[in-house]
Amino acid sequence: MRDDQLAAPTPCTETSLGDLLDHVDGFSLAFTAAATKTPLEGDQAPSADTSRLGADWRTRITERLAGPAIAWREPAAWQGMTQAGGQDLPAEVAGVVALDEVIVHGWDIAVASDQTFSCEPHLVEEAYGFVQSVVGANPQGSPGLFGAPVPVPDDAPLLDRLLGLTGRDPAWRPRTRA
Repeated sequence: MRDDQLAAPTPCTETSLGDLLDHVDGFSLAFTAAATKTPLEGDQAPSADTSRLGADWRTRITERLAGPAIAWREPAAWQGMTQAGGQDLPAEVAGVVALDEVIVHGWDIAVASDQTFSCEPHLVEEAYGFVQSVVGANPQGSPGLFGAPVPVPDDAPLLDRLLGLTGRDPAWRPRTRA
């Protein structure tokens, strides 16, 4: 990804690609800490601010994303209570939220930067089940999680249906420059 792409729009309304990368950077730490039940110091509110990226963002974010991937492989990560974003919640919920964040924002970043995106089908199924339950309880969207669902055909690929439930149009593409 090029530095000149950091100001590019994303499927997340009013969030630039750089803002979204900062968000991924932060939630990587938060969900690693949630899996290991390690309290984080300082402000735990989700961030989305390009100016916080720093010069090493390409390597740092890649390294930090390995943290939750490794930590959530441990059975103990899914047990008991934990904390994410300053909120207490069951660990099994935090794990699925982390999975959903990685899948959906991974797609957001890929499509905004004109890259391909793929994900293991069983992981998309897990995230889809979680999002379905959240949207079922709040059909207008969930502030702080996702917007109101976007209609997607029932026979669309599961990833497209997941994206639609999170308020994204699976056909979204960045505007081309004239």
